[in-house]
Parts: sequence; structure tokens; C-alpha cells
Amino acid sequence: MKLTVFGATGGVGHEVVRQALAAGHEVTAVVRDPARLDVSAHERLRVAVVRDLSDQDALVSVLEGQEAVVSALGPTNNKQARLTPVAGPALRSIVAAMDRAGVSRLSAVSAAPVGPVPPQDGALTRVVVYPLLRRALRDVYADLTVMEAEIAASGTQWTVIRPPRLLNRPYTGTYRRVVDANVPGGKVIARADVADALLATLSDPSTSGHTIGIAA
Repeated sequence: MKLTVFGATGGVGHEVVRQALAAGHEVTAVVRDPARLDVSAHERLRVAVVRDLSDQDALVSVLEGQEAVVSALGPTNNKQARLTPVAGPALRSIVAAMDRAGVSRLSAVSAAPVGPVPPQDGALTRVVVYPLLRRALRDVYADLTVMEAEIAASGTQWTVIRPPRLLNRPYTGTYRRVVDANVPGGKVIARADVADALLATLSDPSTSGHTIGIAA
């Protein structure tokens, strides 16, 4: 499969690129600074520098001839999300460019607190933990909420992955997955497993048009 990966220099994004190459895909990694791409040179890897993700013409040029898009874009902290939202504006441009380039399949990472609290979780989680987390990182989740809305309103065959807190742990491939809900008791997951989930949905048409909650 020919994939374009946005957010390729981030923790999840570089795992997506690495795993996609290992699986035999052809990968176009979209970056602002090529020096930050922590992936070895590869015959099936193309690095495309796009410094302005609102530039649809530039996006179309890296999307033409591709079969799917993976977005690992997201704000790094609440201050950044408040001053300069990342995910919402970027995905607005990306889905428009996908339409122009004739690329329909999209998998994007969001976050568990954007979705509903599982009813199976205890009162502490439902009444205290999630409300506090959403208040502390309200600008991050506001940006991701806009991003999800832009994706859902697009004409793409989309899947949104909602993980809980991300950890730099080795890949396991044994994480839990729930469609259109968050994983009960889901607290953490390895970034490598999030990358696996993003890639796996691309070849699973049953996930199109759905959010997928994942957790260790």
C-alpha cells in the first residue's frame, strides 16, 4: 500500500513509518524538519517537506498517487493548543487535499478523553478523574474535537483511534479495542501499539466511519 504519514516526526508517527516500512508499504513521510525524522533511510521511504499544512496545493502534491493517509498529528501541550491549534486546522486542509488528489482512506489518532467515559468505570473515574483531566487539558481536547468533526464531515473513509495516556513501551500487539467507545478501565498504551492500530484499520473496512477506543 502507498501511504502518506502526517506527524511522522512525533512519537506515534515515527512508529507508524517504521512499522509500515517493515510491513512492506511504500511510505511518504510528511515533515517540517527532515532532521527530526528518526527513521533510517529506506528504498520505500520518501520524505516530503511541507512547512505549512494549510497549503492545500503542497498537500495535493504529496497525496497524488497514494492509497491511504495516516495522521499522527496533535498538539504537544495545552499552551500550544491554546495559542496555535494544530490538529483541527491541519485535518481540515488534509481532507480537502485528499478529495482533490482522489485519496479516500484515512486513519487518525485522537485521545480517549474526547470520547465518552465507559459506564463500567467507577465513580472516581467518571466523576473526578475524567472531569479533572478534561479541564486541565481543555485546549488540547478542544483541538482534537474540532479535528474529529472535520474528519467526520469529510468524504473520506475515515477511522479515528482514541488511546489513553501514551507510553514509550515496546510493541505488544495485544491491546484491547472497542468500536465507538472507550476501553473500560483503559489507562495507558504503548505508542508502538497505537501505530499498529492506525495501520491495521486501513485494511479493515469494518472500521470505516467509526471511532476505535484502544488500551493495554
